[in-house]
Amino acid sequence: MTEETWHEARLIPTSGINGAEEQERRATSALLAVMTAVREFGRALTKPFGAPAGNVETYIEVPFVLGEKKLFPDGLVRVSRGQKTWTALVEVKTGSNELAAEQLENYLDIARDHGFDAVLTISNEIPAVPGQHPAKVDKRKLRKVAIHHLSWTSVLTEAVMQKEFRGIADPDQAWILGELIRYLEHPRSGALEFDDMGESWVATRNAVAAGTLRPTDKGVSEVANRFDALLRFASLRLGRQLGTEVTPVLSRRELAEPALRSQWLIDHLAEHATLTGAIRIPDTVGELVVTADLRAGRITCHVDVDAPREGRQTTRVNWLVRQLRTAPADLRIEAFVLHGRGAGSAELLATVRDDPGVLVADPAKDLRSFRVAQSLPMGGKRGRGRGSFIDSVLAVVDTFYGEVVQHLKAWSAAPPRLRPEPEPEAADRRPEVPAALVSTSLSSQDGAEAVASVVAAADPDPMPEDVAAAD
Repeated sequence: MTEETWHEARLIPTSGINGAEEQERRATSALLAVMTAVREFGRALTKPFGAPAGNVETYIEVPFVLGEKKLFPDGLVRVSRGQKTWTALVEVKTGSNELAAEQLENYLDIARDHGFDAVLTISNEIPAVPGQHPAKVDKRKLRKVAIHHLSWTSVLTEAVMQKEFRGIADPDQAWILGELIRYLEHPRSGALEFDDMGESWVATRNAVAAGTLRPTDKGVSEVANRFDALLRFASLRLGRQLGTEVTPVLSRRELAEPALRSQWLIDHLAEHATLTGAIRIPDTVGELVVTADLRAGRITCHVDVDAPREGRQTTRVNWLVRQLRTAPADLRIEAFVLHGRGAGSAELLATVRDDPGVLVADPAKDLRSFRVAQSLPMGGKRGRGRGSFIDSVLAVVDTFYGEVVQHLKAWSAAPPRLRPEPEPEAADRRPEVPAALVSTSLSSQDGAEAVASVVAAADPDPMPEDVAAAD
């Protein structure tokens, strides 16, 4: 037997997983154990929920009594520093299993009775809005105990970010975290990626194509929420590759009232047949906007770039084109003028490269900004794989960022330059003046002869040293 057929021993093996219960138990134990072993990772997961920077203790299947029932939450996390302690019950779901509101409400009661701070849930469900919980629990039970949620995608993203980009001080701990990453990336772990647009996707897509969709139709809100969840998943996925925090763009009001964002998406889908959202990537020229046109079957990504504030109009266009020298020729470039309304001049990048003036409709008007857009075919299937909507969105986001956005830089004015000082030789050199233009005024007589005449006029009988000084 050759070594190529040998299987390397793993700290957290994926073999021997039989059923959802075993899958959840192993995922829970692996995650909580690594949170204890790798301090930086445990801190990264618990800090956003208010836990102190202290020692992390974790337990699995801790028994509690609630009334006449004996309940076993999947885990418990306790973080202690000095006299301060933060404790949370943990409930874990893997695969397609969803969190049950009744079970979570029981755990909230247990946490309240024991003075715990929170209930933390982990599943493959990705809420449409950050901070929103996928399960609808009685809000009265949240007066003294908080409820938090992590998707397995966000856990995996945090693990990769900590190991590959932020760093782990201890090499052995870095290896342990790498084993957790390897385990969560395995299909048998149950830590799935976003893989379904929901049961209402096909019916909604068909209604849009037929032009019969109404905002009140059944399932439209589910599609809207799933689209926002897909944008969050795309953000986490891209952030994991870039090593930075990529987030969906939401207003403060939408974060406070998620129903506003959902209703806007529903109305926009019914009226324009499009689903639109944006993601923010640190240190880029602008937000990456994703628009899915369900009627046309196209997905478009675009980014807006401020034009330079100086130079000729074609010079400003060339400034953008130079940054897109490796971009696809079928990009659409749109130019907007200052104080202008409506659509601007638009043309494909291939044409703009040959003639930058095609974007200048009126040379007398200053260009304000550019819009760079890329459009690709949209998949229609609700799941994952070839021809699916999810994969087509992820592919367009990755392609547009890699070929366009990461190469764009914002314009900045050049700093003012100091005027060069004249050289001494040039300063002492005086041009020859024609005799007819020589002034007889004493103020213009700055030569040695003029100085001598001034001295003689002031003193009719000068001393020898005065004459010598004048000479």
